[in-house]
Amino acid sequence: MKYFPHLCLCLIFFELSEAAMSEAQLKAAVKLVRNMCQPKSKATNEDIEKMHHGDWNIDRTAMCYMHCALNSNKLITKENVFNRDYAITLAEKNLPTALKTASIEAANLCKDSAKTLDDKCVAAYEISKCLYESNPEKYFLP
Repeated sequence: MKYFPHLCLCLIFFELSEAAMSEAQLKAAVKLVRNMCQPKSKATNEDIEKMHHGDWNIDRTAMCYMHCALNSNKLITKENVFNRDYAITLAEKNLPTALKTASIEAANLCKDSAKTLDDKCVAAYEISKCLYESNPEKYFLP
C-alpha cells in the first residue's frame, strides 16, 4: 500500500504527458507495480519469473498478482473483462515505439480472452497468458 501514491503519480504523469515513456521509464513503472502487487498477493518470485518465460503453471497467488497488475493500470474491468480500448489508448500514448504496434495487436487478439468472469484472479491469468502468447518477445507486464 505504501507504493500506491507513487503509482498514482506515475500514472497521472504519464497520462498527462504528450511523449511516450522511455524504456527506462517503462521498466521503472513495471517495477513499481511489481513492488506494490507482489506483497499484496503474496506471489513468489519464482511464479512471476515463470510467467515471463512462458510457463503458466502457477498458483492462485500469482494469478491474483496479475489481477493486481492489470487492475492498477485499469486493464481489467469490474466485470473481469480485458479493457481493450483503454489498453490501446495507453499503448498509443505511453509505450515506447518498439512496443506500440505489438501491444496494440496483442490487445486486439486478447479482447475476449477472459473466460472465467466469476473469478477475478483466473480472468486476469487468462488475459495475461493471452497477452504473453501473442508476442512473448514484447511482453512487459510486471
